[in-house]
Amino acid sequence: MPNAKPRKPAKSPKKAAAARSAAKAARPQETASKPQSRKTAEPVLLSGGNPQIAKAYGDAPVQAYIAAMPGWKADVGRRLDALIARAIPGVRKAVKWNSPLYGAAGEDQDNTWFLSFHCFARYVKVAFFRGASLRPVPPGTSKQKDVRYLDIHEHAAIDEAQFTAWVKQASRLPGEKM
Repeated sequence: MPNAKPRKPAKSPKKAAAARSAAKAARPQETASKPQSRKTAEPVLLSGGNPQIAKAYGDAPVQAYIAAMPGWKADVGRRLDALIARAIPGVRKAVKWNSPLYGAAGEDQDNTWFLSFHCFARYVKVAFFRGASLRPVPPGTSKQKDVRYLDIHEHAAIDEAQFTAWVKQASRLPGEKM
């Protein structure tokens, strides 16, 4: 067999594994850009500019929602939150369904809420869940017989005295279980 090439001796399994490991270590590592975690990323704005905030309880998620409200709506959110907190000491807060919720303090009130607000394209809508029982009744009607709304537009002044009176009345009524 004059044309036969001499065979290389086979490497032992240990030497073969060591060679593969050395070759892998010599290659530059590829670093894929990782997406930012949800905690550091800016919230997504849904239709109408409503911030998408994960369901959570307490003041922190409500403040995150308010901070993420676009433009003039953030000022309205801060003002509403301040008026509610001043009117109802110890008010409970949460974010559910991408809206801040407010509930009266108390053990029997755990999952009941009296007010919420939500961003729309041209206004912020405040929902009083038992608004039909408030005096005077808030102006916005609903398909639900008990719910009444207050729409706050960009250049409209908030009647703080009336809003505070509604908040105090609403907090004394049975809340909406959610």
